[in-house]
Amino acid sequence: MALLECKQLTKRYGSVTALDSVDLTVEPGRIVGLLGPNGSGKSTLIKIANGLLVPTSGTLTIGGSKPGTETKRIVSYLPERTYLSTWMNVVQLLDFFCDFYPDFDRNTAEHMLTALDISPKLRIKQMSKGTREKVQLILVMSRKAKLFLLDEPIGGVDPATRDYIIRTIISNYNEEASVVISTHLIADVESVLDDVIFINKGRVVLQSSVDEIRSEKNCSVDELFREVFRYAV
Repeated sequence: MALLECKQLTKRYGSVTALDSVDLTVEPGRIVGLLGPNGSGKSTLIKIANGLLVPTSGTLTIGGSKPGTETKRIVSYLPERTYLSTWMNVVQLLDFFCDFYPDFDRNTAEHMLTALDISPKLRIKQMSKGTREKVQLILVMSRKAKLFLLDEPIGGVDPATRDYIIRTIISNYNEEASVVISTHLIADVESVLDDVIFINKGRVVLQSSVDEIRSEKNCSVDELFREVFRYAV
């Protein structure tokens, strides 16, 4: 069974159509790039998957169920913007995630925080943007979830931080789980992707494995993306 499936998923805001009859599937054990220009509908799709938005029509299911209390147990979500309370320090954040998520692995989180020399007493408001991004990603990836939904996890951080984030994603997810990475920074994530979904103006224009793109198109994902979206940005 697909971990994530959309059938004719549509979301409108008045006269604006954010998602237009989207059909897609994400199978277990895959790292999937949800790729498209800014404003293409990536974040809207991820918010619907997390129950933050309701579709206008069509369906989105996670493990066969509509987004709700049960699906939140198996989904770990990294939003585009930092949502952590700025007054909290690292220890308080760990306590909060332990209390809120039964599948949170505190040892894994503490190991990564130590490796990055992030003090347990450091408060969110004292952190640089890059450090906040790292801490939030560590918290999200330390859950033993079945589906990780990461909305622009590498946007706005320096190249070294991007490399760390990519390594963290690869080394901290269950092989039976899946990761969906929403981004427009293709070259930075291409090396870790199994599949890609190109989305533009709310429509899926391509869903393929990375191997198929390289063998059939004889080009990289980044090169294909630039060609497909040449006049879309």
